[in-house]
Amino acid sequence: MKEILRQYASYNIWASQRLINCILELPVEWQVKEVPSSFPSLHATLMHMWDAENIWWQRMKLQEVVTSPGTHFKGTTGDVANEVLNQARLWESWVTAASQPALDHVFHYQNTKREQFKQPVYQMLLHVFNHGTYHRGQLVSILRQLDVQKIPATDFIVFSRKK
Repeated sequence: MKEILRQYASYNIWASQRLINCILELPVEWQVKEVPSSFPSLHATLMHMWDAENIWWQRMKLQEVVTSPGTHFKGTTGDVANEVLNQARLWESWVTAASQPALDHVFHYQNTKREQFKQPVYQMLLHVFNHGTYHRGQLVSILRQLDVQKIPATDFIVFSRKK
C-alpha cells in the first residue's frame, strides 16, 4: 500500500506541475476568465484544490480549528499555484516517511457540515490524490474552453512510463 501511495503522491505533483506550467504561460486575463465549470476559472479551481488539500492536511494533523487558506488569500494565480505544489510536496514527504501503522491509523475528523467521521489515513490519502485528478480534469476542460491548443497529458500511465 505504501508504494502505491508514494507513487500517487509523486504523480500528484507531476500532473499538477504540468498543468500549472501551461496555465502560467497564459495571459493573466485568461487565468481568471470566467467560464462554465464547477469553479468559474482556472484561478478559482486551483484555489479550491489548495483549500481542499490543506484542509485534509489540517484534519490529519488533528488541528482543533480547521481553516480554509483561501478565505483571505489575495495572491495571483502564480501564488496559488505555488501553494498547490507546496501542499502536494508536503503529502509526498509525509507518505515517504510514514510507517505502515501510520497509514493504517484511524483518525477522527469532522467535515464542513460538522458531521463526525473516522477513517484510516490511507483512505483519506487516496481521496486527496483522486480529488486532485478530478479537478485537474476540470482545469483541462477550462483550458479547452479558452481554446488553448497545447495541453499536456496528465494520465497516470504517462507518468509511470517516464519513471
